[in-house]
Amino acid sequence: MRLEAGFYQRDVLEVAPELLGKTIVRVTANGEVRRGRITEVEAYRGEEDTACHARAGRTKRTEPLYHAGGCAYVYLCYGIHHLMNVVTGPEGLPQAALIRGLVGVPGPGRAAKALGVTLADNRTDLTSSSALWLEDDGYRPASIETTPRIGIGYASPEDQARLWRYVDRDGIKRFR
Repeated sequence: MRLEAGFYQRDVLEVAPELLGKTIVRVTANGEVRRGRITEVEAYRGEEDTACHARAGRTKRTEPLYHAGGCAYVYLCYGIHHLMNVVTGPEGLPQAALIRGLVGVPGPGRAAKALGVTLADNRTDLTSSSALWLEDDGYRPASIETTPRIGIGYASPEDQARLWRYVDRDGIKRFR
């Protein structure tokens, strides 16, 4: 079942762990359907979070973070990798969950590549798009591991220490 707006329009710290086990569905331009079960996410929460792109305020790049939850925020990392985030929360409060891994596909750049997600998907409405959306088939992780986020050495020590990375290790093993 496709996730509806109400799922996304909550605080990222509620939504992020609940994204584990959900499936991202991608329909390519040639009609191919790709699916990926989410195994790892990271939460980014507001202008006060020095690891969040919104830390510098609203810009052309970060505009999708300020939309109401339920859209995609896709950006290019190091000029090479597309990374997909799921925007959460109410309009005006920038929050998102980075998709860090799918079953059989570790890493956020590889996950986006496996699905065919590019900058063209930035701002896609995940609640109504016919090309990109998330589904819930009822799978729930047996346990969720929380750790500090990865690759945010530029953030404050407090933000680096936050346990806002969520991993479904059982799902990684179970669905290989």
